[in-house]
Parts: sequence; C-alpha cells; structure tokens
Amino acid sequence: MLILHVAVHDMSLIQYVFLHQEDNGIPVHLKGGVSDAILYRATMALTILGSAYVVYELVCAAFPKKKE
Repeated sequence: MLILHVAVHDMSLIQYVFLHQEDNGIPVHLKGGVSDAILYRATMALTILGSAYVVYELVCAAFPKKKE
C-alpha cells in the first residue's frame, strides 16, 4: 500500500491519496476540482473545433470551386 511508504507527518499527501481513491462517481480526471473541469472542457472544445476545421479543409480540397 502506498500509505505505508509515506511518512506519517505528511498528512497533506495522505489526504490527497484518500480524496482521489474515494468512490464518489466522479471520473478521476475531474477529481481536482473546478480547474480540472475547466481544463477538460477547454481541451474537448479545442479538439472538436480542430477536428471540424480539418474536415472543412479536406472537403474544400476535395471539391475545389470551379472557375467560370
């Protein structure tokens, strides 16, 4: 167990470990609080927008506008 290897006087690390092992239905990547939720949502938004931009560029390259 990890706690056996941690010095007893370091309570902040022990509290951190117990907080992140708690089964409260929150995914592990969101257990850090509000900052983790903001970073997660920003990452997902950038991923979706970046994917949409790549698809748009591929469609534009595949079907160029005709010169009249």
